[in-house]
Amino acid sequence: EWQPALKNVSSSWDVGIIDGLSGWTTSVDDVPADTISRRFRYDVALVSALKDLEEDIMEGLRERELDDSICTSGFTVVVKESCDGMGDVSEKHGCGPAVPEKAVRFSFTIMSISIRVEGEDDGITIFQEQKPNSELSCRPLCLMFVDEPDHETLTAILGPVVAERKAMTESRLILSVGGLLRSFRFFFRGTGYDEKMVREMEGLEASGSIYICTLCDSTRAEASQNMVLHSITRSHDENLERYEIWRRNPFSESADELRDRVKGVSAKPFMETQPTLDALHCDIGNATEFYKIFQDEIGEVYQRSNPSREERRRWRSTLDKQLRKKLKLKPVMRMNGNYARRLMTREAVEVVCELVPSEERREALQKLMDLYLQMKPVWRSTCPSRDCPDQLCQYSYNSQQFADLLSTMFKYRYDGKITNYLHKTLAHVPEIVERDGSIGAWASEGNESGNK
Repeated sequence: EWQPALKNVSSSWDVGIIDGLSGWTTSVDDVPADTISRRFRYDVALVSALKDLEEDIMEGLRERELDDSICTSGFTVVVKESCDGMGDVSEKHGCGPAVPEKAVRFSFTIMSISIRVEGEDDGITIFQEQKPNSELSCRPLCLMFVDEPDHETLTAILGPVVAERKAMTESRLILSVGGLLRSFRFFFRGTGYDEKMVREMEGLEASGSIYICTLCDSTRAEASQNMVLHSITRSHDENLERYEIWRRNPFSESADELRDRVKGVSAKPFMETQPTLDALHCDIGNATEFYKIFQDEIGEVYQRSNPSREERRRWRSTLDKQLRKKLKLKPVMRMNGNYARRLMTREAVEVVCELVPSEERREALQKLMDLYLQMKPVWRSTCPSRDCPDQLCQYSYNSQQFADLLSTMFKYRYDGKITNYLHKTLAHVPEIVERDGSIGAWASEGNESGNK
């Protein structure tokens, strides 16, 4: 039972898997509407997840020596939400209905359950998800045949999910756990999104925009000049306000002035996401960047301008051969997580240095990788203050050193430009860790492995 009853959510309780379009059937063209999406009702899925955790909750109360007969209210559940596109899911042979050949999957993970006890200020955590990035803790809510950039269809399908989520934050769930009725409230944090999906949900321009960051208002040029000193300014509410300004243009400005005023918010923000950094894609984005630096160093680009495509291709093939021979690392079409993890190691940089003629450049490359490996555990680990306290303390210093190296030795790559994830890695990590306690735990891996 929900108190007060959920607004905009049907009251039938015997709900199984429902048609994800929830009555919007007329709004989506060209596709048989009843094939396009399936989902669980969000509140029903959460109740089911809590019932699965019933033993863990009771165990947590016992461990904390709390009398379960008086712990009937004040439970808080924190939920991580993830959503990701799934690429090509076409039927290889066979003849199903004509549906888009891309899919999007939305899922959630119960991260922690805590309880406020009379007389205590802080909540006592009675359940903490130990493997927040495992597909086993990541529960699917909605599967849709839709291409991730198809904003209209995506919003039509996730609209009802957003309505249910909003209703649940304004209500309490009364549920029997361990034989007694207990009251739960929910907090939702949308952190398991890659940057493309965040920009889609929050109405920002696509990732090639000059507004490089989903956390601050910096432009690409500013971010490459000042690599480290930025703070998180964007939020869902502010994005909504900016969209209204974009729509109404109250000061009758030109398109360029208006765009500068709203910092690239040019579509209606649709679902609240938590401004954070996606650890998995951060790994991949930065490894791609290092891979390019390795090629440039093999070709000694710092001494010359505008090498031809042929030359670049030659350096790339030299790099691939070396990595395959020495590290058994096969070239990949698109950088993936496993390749990124193997490329970003001291062994890899030593192997690459064998191809770099200048001693000074070799030292710079090794220093760059050393600093990176010092920084990485901070945004990868589930609990940095426990797992790598020293690296956490030194993060700002290390990122400053890293930025100095980029803007001196590697200036040829970072003059007026920098990649999105490199900016976030250097500028925003300490602030997010301070706010949330972790970046790694809130990442999208669980959802990605579920997609597989």
